[in-house]
Amino acid sequence: MQSIPVDTARLGVLRCAIAPEAKLSNTETQEVKRDRDGNPVWTVAVTVRQDGRRISVIEIAVSGQPKGIEEGQIVKVTGLTAFMWSMGDRHGVSFRADAITPVTGLAHAKGGDA
Repeated sequence: MQSIPVDTARLGVLRCAIAPEAKLSNTETQEVKRDRDGNPVWTVAVTVRQDGRRISVIEIAVSGQPKGIEEGQIVKVTGLTAFMWSMGDRHGVSFRADAITPVTGLAHAKGGDA
């Protein structure tokens, strides 16, 4: 699996689209996925809007539950990495971050319409 560091400063405004949810490793048993250190893995859907471009939504995995993040809120993503993967005929890109934190006081100043 190829990993690619992502420069979040070039992504424009990052906004929480779906609040943090525990990532399940088994949907039947509702077992929460854990990282190598045993911490629960959470996902946050984030909208990305660069100047003059359409909005894209990416789902970012992070170890431990991100605190204070609500839908619609501008967020800061630290240590974002993209992973190229393939399984049989399927392939795609997944995202993982070291941390996702709320940005306070910028909801309207940084493009509140995103």
